[in-house]
Order: sequence, then C-alpha cells, then structure tokens
Amino acid sequence: MFRRAWTHPKAHWVSLVVAAIGLGAVGVWVDLSPKVESDFFFSADDPQLQVSTELNQRYGGGGEELVVVRAEDTAGDPEVYRERIGELTEAFLEMEAVTTIFSITTDDAEPSPMFSRLLLTPDEAATNLIVSVDETDPELLLPLLEAVVEEHRAPGLDVVISGVPVIVEQIRRNLFRDLQVFSLASLLLFGLLAALIYRNLGIVAGAMTSCITACAATLLLTQAIGIQIGLLTANLITIVFVLTLSHIVFLTANWRRAGGFELAPDERAARTVSLTLTASFWSMATTLLGFLSLLLAEAKPLRELGIAGAVGAATALAVAYTIYPAFLGRGSEATVAAASPPAAASLISARPSGPLAVIALVVLVLGFGVPRLDTDPGLLTYFAEGADLRTGLETIDRDGGSSTLNIAIRDASGGTLNDDEVYDRMWVFQNALEADSVVGAVVSPAVLLAHARTLPFAGFLSLSGLLDLGARTPPFDEIIVQYVTPDRDEVRFFLRMKESVEEPSRQAVMDRVEGYAVEAGLEPVQMGGLYDLQAQLGRLITSSLQLGLGGLLLLFLGVAVIVSRSAKVTTMMVACLAGVPLVVLGTFGWAGVSVDIITSPAANVALAMGVDSMIHLVVRVRRLRDGGLADLESWSQARTQIMGPVLAATLLICVGFGIFGLSAFPPTGRFGLAVILGTMTAATMALVTLPLAVRAWQKRPPPDLEVAASG
Repeated sequence: MFRRAWTHPKAHWVSLVVAAIGLGAVGVWVDLSPKVESDFFFSADDPQLQVSTELNQRYGGGGEELVVVRAEDTAGDPEVYRERIGELTEAFLEMEAVTTIFSITTDDAEPSPMFSRLLLTPDEAATNLIVSVDETDPELLLPLLEAVVEEHRAPGLDVVISGVPVIVEQIRRNLFRDLQVFSLASLLLFGLLAALIYRNLGIVAGAMTSCITACAATLLLTQAIGIQIGLLTANLITIVFVLTLSHIVFLTANWRRAGGFELAPDERAARTVSLTLTASFWSMATTLLGFLSLLLAEAKPLRELGIAGAVGAATALAVAYTIYPAFLGRGSEATVAAASPPAAASLISARPSGPLAVIALVVLVLGFGVPRLDTDPGLLTYFAEGADLRTGLETIDRDGGSSTLNIAIRDASGGTLNDDEVYDRMWVFQNALEADSVVGAVVSPAVLLAHARTLPFAGFLSLSGLLDLGARTPPFDEIIVQYVTPDRDEVRFFLRMKESVEEPSRQAVMDRVEGYAVEAGLEPVQMGGLYDLQAQLGRLITSSLQLGLGGLLLLFLGVAVIVSRSAKVTTMMVACLAGVPLVVLGTFGWAGVSVDIITSPAANVALAMGVDSMIHLVVRVRRLRDGGLADLESWSQARTQIMGPVLAATLLICVGFGIFGLSAFPPTGRFGLAVILGTMTAATMALVTLPLAVRAWQKRPPPDLEVAASG
C-alpha cells in the first residue's frame, strides 16, 4: 500500500503542498458564486419550466420580468413627489435592460381600470412603478437598479424595489456571503476544537489538510464534469468536509489503539488503515449510492446534487486514506495516548426494555410531525424577520403581491372574447380573484378592455371592434397579444400573488383559483409562472427527500446484511437509522421550521453520519467476536471503543455548525440546525439504541451483562 510513503520524512510536507495547489486551482478555475436563475432554481431542460415557458411563449412573451418599485411620499408634498417620480421614471428608462415602464407620470392611473390596479396602492401616499426588464442576469441587473434608486433617494421619498430578479439575486448574495464567512469560521472552529480534543499538532494539521484537499478535489472534479455551484450544491463544501472528518476520527481512534502494540511506524500506519478501511468503504458506498439515487429525480438541480454528492463521498474516502495517515506518522506515543471514556458511559443496560420504549416513543411522536413538514415555504422566509430588506419586500407584497402566476382559460361553452357573455364571465372570474386574500393585482383581457373603453369614442365600439382597434394601436398592440390568442378563444390572466399571506400550500391556492374559473363558466387550460414553479419545487423537495433518504435506507439494508451477516442485527440497524430522518424532519414539522431547497441536503449529511457510526460499530463487533469474545461482551467492548471517535465527531460537527445559527440568512441557520440535530440523533442511535436493541433481543441474557470500559 502506501505504508512506506506515509512514514517518509517529507510525506506531510508533500500533503501540505498538494492541499495548497488544490486551493490555488480552485481559486483559478472554480467559480464559487452560486448560480441562481430568475426561473427560481430550474434549468432550461426541466419539464416544469418548459411548461411555464410554453405558456409564456404562446402569449407572445419573451424573457421579460417585472420589477415593482414602490415610492412613498413621506414629506406630504404631492407636486414635489410627482416631479421625483418623473425623474425616477426617466432614469429607469435610460437603463439598457429596461424595455418598458409605467408610472403615474406616464399614465393617468385613477380613471383607468388597468393602471389603477397596477400603479395605485392601499396607501394613498405611495404609488408603484412597473418596470419590465429583459433577460439580463439578476447578478448584473440588481446593482444597476440599486444605483438608480440610490441616486434618486432623498428625504421625503422612500423607495423599495421587488420582483423575481430582485428576490433571486438577494438570495444569491446572502447565500454567497454566508458560504464565505461561515465556511471559513467553521473551518477555524473545527481546527480549534480538534486541537483541544487531540492535543497533537500533527493530527490537527492532518485533519485540516485532508478536509481542505477533499473539498478542493471535489470542486475541481465537479467543475470538470460541468456541474457549477448552485443553490443545491452550494453546501457541497460542508458536506465533503463532514464526510472526510468522519473517516479521520475513526482513523485517529484506531491509530491510538494500535499504539498498544510493538509496531514499527509503517506497520502501525498499515494496521490503522486495515482496521478502519472496511467499515469506511461500506459507509462511503452507502452514502455514494444514496446520493446517486437522486438521479431518479426530474429536476436537473437535484440530479446535479446527486452527482456532486457522490463525487464528494468517493473523494472524501480517497483523500482521508491517502493523505491523513502521513500526519498520524508524525505523532508521538505520549501525545496520542488512548483516552478511555468514563466507565459509566460504556455500560449497556441490563434492563433495556424501559430505555428502548422511551426512545421508540420519542421517535414515534416526533415522526408524526413529518406530515406537517413545510417544503413549500414562501419567498419571504428566505429573509430574516424584522430586517429592512424583508420589511420592504413585505410592504410591496401586501400592496399587490410579489410572485407571478399565469392562468390560461377559455369559455366552457366554446365562445370567444368577441361575445359579451364571455366578457361578463371573465369579470366574474376577475372579481372572485380580487376577493381572495392571497391574490394581489390581477391584469386580464377584461381589465384591458375596460381600460380601452375609457378612451375617447371607444364606448361606441363592440368588443370585437375594441380588440381590432387595440391590435392596431401602439402600445396596446404589444399588450393585447400577451393576453389574447389570435383566434380569441383563449385568454391569459396575470396574477401577482401575496407571499405574506399564510396558506396550507401553493397548490391549494391554485386549486382554489381554478375553482373560481369553473364557477364563472370558464375552463382552466394551463398554469405557469413563478408561483406555480415554487409549488412544483416544493413537491420536488419532498420527492428528493423521499428518494434520497428512502433510497439510502434501502441501500443501507443491503450493506448492513454484508457487514453484520445477521438478519436480526440488520433489522435493528435499519430501524435505528430510520429514526434519524424521523427525528430531524419530525422536529422541523412540529416546530413549523421550513425545509427549503437550501436546507434539504442537511438530512443526507446527518444520515451519512449515522451510517458511518453504525457500520464502524458492527464491523468492530465482528472483529472482537472473531477474536474470541462472547456476543454481548463484543458489543459492549465495541461500543466502548468507538464511543470516543463518535463523540469527538459529534462535538466537532455540532459546534462547527452551531455558528451557522448566527447567520442573518434563515436558510443557513436552518441548515446548521438540521445537521446538528441529525448528528446528535445519529450518535444516540449508534451508541445507545442499537446496543440496547441487541441486548433486548437476547432470549436468556446473563445477569451480569454490564461490562465496564476498562474491562
């Protein structure tokens, strides 16, 4: 193997150079800025987005997005306010990315059924500017919009901007900032804690070098196969760091244990790897296949997470077993002397039924919270409550909504928009929508025609005449084609939905909207837009949890059979591991904590920790049993021996991820909380629940089962 290389005098220096080269390569070739598109995390080839795009194209829509600018007169001077709105309007029009703009200085809002809905707000002191922008990257667009707002911001004028490009870019900024700040802080904290636990510079340097190298190698490999950092892969660095650290703590524990033998340095390193590799390999294989199960998902971002996670799992194992042993070779007997856990902590209860019943009850109660899990949170939950940004977004959202929804409808009896009866039914639908608390501003052909009738002499024209006139009159010719098909038998309603109004789910709201159409005598044809995409994203998160966690448990079943070679032990291992996601997701469900697209990978990280701990425990049991120990004694001794590394890994991970809770970006805090909760649960299942279950399964246990760690 590498036994001679590990103990070479310069091996650790070579490893440090490799880590430095890896970091340099990442800095040169890898863009760490998360890619977040205006289509809210969907790629162009996703079927969900294709449906929404097809609806938009059918009504002559390109790639334009709406940005709502809310300007409030806080000085109480209408003339000055109107003048400033005019200047702001002109400034936005000068932007290359802006295609059209409507404001109170471009159109008379009050008499118009259309512009009164778009430009006026419940607050008489505030009005909206509706800005249409092209497909400019939100990362480039938002700074330009902010520059215009800042230039015209003045005492007496409060300006807030919102819209899909604005919200998406704010999410990307927050995530990128947290990745930089908290990933670095976590790295430093991991190193500090490792120094306090192991009190050996070689071990700490080796752990940090191995984790950094694994992260760098994973980023370079994923970049090479065309996977960029996105919202789902943004936590990839953290996932790989944890997976690598898990291998390292078990290697360190076995290195200490091998110190009790009279072995040469290279033989000791080889024995350490031999004792640890089997369990680590099966842990890696289970985690890798669990990530690959996400390839069954429809959405491209979920598939990319599966590929990136699988690459990270394999890389973590490879780096941990090639680089880290070189640093173990630097340690001395005194500084790496084995530490024994307290004797009381290493006991297996002689009466396991009671503790097992309590554990099962807790898991069961928490598990009932899983159906309550919110995987479809509102856009505003991505921002901290009380923050200026969220307050501004909520204000615009309450005024007229912030998430777009398109619905194509036609007359149930086959009529066209030329018919007065169809026009009347559209108004019934329009009024029902506007009466719903979740629906903000609504623009439809009914509103457009009502606006057209306010024009001179238009009141004398029929509906067909109005449509013909509008189709020939700029700028209404461009607007009408976005709401009415050429044969006028199908129309589009454009809704701005309110994210600040709590509802059971977006799907329930959309079902209600379709019900309004049916009640009005209309037939819903198709839905699309950001609101619909978010609903589908929530379903995809749910399916990814089911596929990822369910697939991992199924794969773990096969690995557990190979590792334990016992049907009884396999059953207990799978049951214990299943408790980890039940506790994490159930706790989130009962507590009302959202599981968004950024938080969802945390469950996989926690489950990977549970897999690792249990496999190492069972492999150690087999080794001890092969060495002549009785069954129950081998379980007690194995538990004692892995307790140190499991608790060390748990402490490192919990404290390291604990600082994520200080983030002002809620998804980062939720991700950290999920990892901490899952890691603690995984440690409990491996060190307490599984040994107790084995003890309870014995038909005739001896009375003096308890075995101290010293024994």
